[in-house]
Amino acid sequence: MTDRSLPDLSQRALPAVLAAQFLSALADNALLFVAIALVQSQHRPDEWVPLLQEFFVLAFVLLAPFAGPFADALPKGRVMILSNGLKLLGAGAMLSGVHPLLAYGMVGAGAAAYSPAKYGILSELVVAEKLVKANSMMEGSTIVAILLGVGSGGWLADRSIAIGLWSVVACYFAAMLANLLIPKLPAVHPGVAFRPWAMIVDFFHTTWGLAKDRDVRFSLACTSLFWGSGATLRLLLVAWVPVALGILDTSTPANLNGAVAVGIALGAGLASVWIKLETVNRSLIPGLLLGPVIMLLTQVKGLAEASVLLAVVGLCGGLFVVPLNALLQDRGHETVGAGHAVAVQNLFENLAMLGMIGLYTLSIKLGMNAINVGLAFGGLVLVGLIPIAVARLWHKAA
Repeated sequence: MTDRSLPDLSQRALPAVLAAQFLSALADNALLFVAIALVQSQHRPDEWVPLLQEFFVLAFVLLAPFAGPFADALPKGRVMILSNGLKLLGAGAMLSGVHPLLAYGMVGAGAAAYSPAKYGILSELVVAEKLVKANSMMEGSTIVAILLGVGSGGWLADRSIAIGLWSVVACYFAAMLANLLIPKLPAVHPGVAFRPWAMIVDFFHTTWGLAKDRDVRFSLACTSLFWGSGATLRLLLVAWVPVALGILDTSTPANLNGAVAVGIALGAGLASVWIKLETVNRSLIPGLLLGPVIMLLTQVKGLAEASVLLAVVGLCGGLFVVPLNALLQDRGHETVGAGHAVAVQNLFENLAMLGMIGLYTLSIKLGMNAINVGLAFGGLVLVGLIPIAVARLWHKAA
């Protein structure tokens, strides 16, 4: 295992990791709204908007057995370069006229390979006691990128889709340059041969091994519910804003996603000082508030009220998910490797996204009102988390 007690290494490498993550996340979030505008400009059916996200997420599910071993078999900084390169190719393909769903799926494949590396590298740079803080810094960098990405993506989409796509390509290229500044860390599992069937079998053995750990099961259940609901909420806002607020542009749903990002940034910062690995159960309190706040959101009619409630959703989400990510990384680093653990996490989170976005797509196809869809969605989040919280607290009491 990599020595996690080298503060000079973390001081040199962590800023480069954060810069690369910022640029890559900036491009990811801008691209979504530019891609939505592209699909709408082509007068595609309404369900094509959630289908964009489905193609992106599907790449995570299909590549789950390979992403973790790939991240652990090479220095993670190099994995991040290759992954951002694939994202760049996907954005370039969309710019060149390739089918939007296929091009966005290519970006999803790059993101699937990138995720285990960007989170797994943290457990190789810092000691366990500082892992929540490192995750908070990562989330903070990501949140700033989301804010700028959704804002600029929505603004550019309303003006020039082509310029928006070129801007995304430039950001991915800059992220690759930032990746070059990350020192070459030793690979966790070097020399792994690419044997697809063996890797699939090993992935399911790894998943089964991780699932035996009670903390891992708790983390996977909670983060899967959170990211499944987060991906659905992002798309729901695109349909909800015109119905509830009477605003028809692309910028407003993007900016409301920015309000969520502001809340997550605040929540991530509070999590770094209020919640440690040994007090991780505190994250259940804000987690249980997510569903009711989403349900309340669906009933408002003003932009200001919607912005405040979405910021509260983000605040609860940051307090909820950041400590749980740190818990999984710590348990994974001590067992199968952080890259493998994050890949397993990605599988479960993206299966949740596929399922919840699928339900949302079906509701749109059936012609359900966006306000009613949002109300049901908030209730689903609350009902899903209650048994997880009860089981966790019951075990602690026992």
